[in-house]
Amino acid sequence: MEQLKKNDVITLDITGITSEGSGVGRFGGMAVFVAGAAAGDKLETVIIKSKKNYAIGKIVKIITPSEDRTPSDCCVFPRCGGCVFRHMTYEAELKYKQQRVSDAFVRIGHIDVKVAPITGAPGPDRYRNKAQYPVEMVNGRLRTGFYAPFSHRVINCRSCLLQPEEFEGILGVICRWAEKYKISAYDEKTRSGLLRHIYLRKGFGTGEIMVCLVINGGKIYKKEQLVSELIKENKNIKTVLININTEDTNVILGSENEVLFGPGYIEDVLCGKRFRLSPLSFYQVNHDQAERLYEKAAEFAIGGGAKTLVDLYCGTGTIGLTMADKVERLIGVEIVPDAVKDAKINAKLNAAENTQFICADAAAAAKELKNRGIRPDAVILDPPRKGCDAELLKTVAEMEPERIVYVSCDPATLARDCAALEALGYKVSEVCPFDMFPRTAHCEVVASLTLNFASR
Repeated sequence: MEQLKKNDVITLDITGITSEGSGVGRFGGMAVFVAGAAAGDKLETVIIKSKKNYAIGKIVKIITPSEDRTPSDCCVFPRCGGCVFRHMTYEAELKYKQQRVSDAFVRIGHIDVKVAPITGAPGPDRYRNKAQYPVEMVNGRLRTGFYAPFSHRVINCRSCLLQPEEFEGILGVICRWAEKYKISAYDEKTRSGLLRHIYLRKGFGTGEIMVCLVINGGKIYKKEQLVSELIKENKNIKTVLININTEDTNVILGSENEVLFGPGYIEDVLCGKRFRLSPLSFYQVNHDQAERLYEKAAEFAIGGGAKTLVDLYCGTGTIGLTMADKVERLIGVEIVPDAVKDAKINAKLNAAENTQFICADAAAAAKELKNRGIRPDAVILDPPRKGCDAELLKTVAEMEPERIVYVSCDPATLARDCAALEALGYKVSEVCPFDMFPRTAHCEVVASLTLNFASR
């Protein structure tokens, strides 16, 4: 293997794409990763980091462009870390994500299952219903946008192609207010300054907008002027809040909110159901794709009929509540207390009286339900990116639901957990990817597993 050194300039053929969205090629047997590359590119590349088994390169010149390449339509790509695929056609992006899911089941899960064609978004832009913008004060001007890759350096961008157009005007109001009244921006190094993040949320089904300022302190000045200007800017702003976060942390939101205007929440309609969203509520960021994914999850979970449905990692109850009127009983489990409160409110909003929401760790709650003799017809798993732990999977299998529906934002951990469930007596029957996050490297997948009576 030829050892590359920093500042070496090489010619590199890009043969694939990593799970983070970088191009990859080989030089003298060594893998070289290049951000902004597309499979099929021939590049002149400078090495910016060299390790024993791999190197990281940067594009100097595109010698021969890939057929998948397209001119970027964003003035801050790739300096901003929000997108990784703006240099590729959307068709190529979908093809890559489809292959990534298939590869995960073959290489990680060792499962022979045909992956359904990926459900692409109607359009790759303006789909995000939530944005969290870091801020930075430079020469008296408030810079807001997104962090550059692998840094906390703010790339100024108020008009992001992934966000609703009206967010730009709202950002403008907040920036002018902060500059006029000398509202300081938070500095991570000194832990001083007031304004940390600007957090905007929109209900695509209702048009309602939430504005939330994350601050390093207990109060904010000239708030009446801010609220007045925001309402003038956009009549769909239904609530304005501050979120208090004084911790030395990368976590954006603190646990305490103060309402400046409106009820402190907005509402949205998803799959015909109404949901209340507070700043801390989890909610899928792509409304239209979430409806498609939830419809597929419902088909898997209750398409053949179900009386009892258990929704583990239920968050604010959205996925289970979209199915509640088709089952006799819905039990949701979530460890975050505020999310459970929201789930109970959402159940009332939708007159779902056949529901019970439990605040507990998913594994502990599953064990308790099993000990109480509850045998659900279907279980929904929608865990964080790290997936489920082995004890939870074992307990779920011991409950013997006929169907398990696993919703995942990481194909790798999904494939790993599906392999564990197959060892516990289940069979992966269908795998359906959904592009919930166009232009990013992320991909959402829903898998259907059925009880394999022959193996028990």
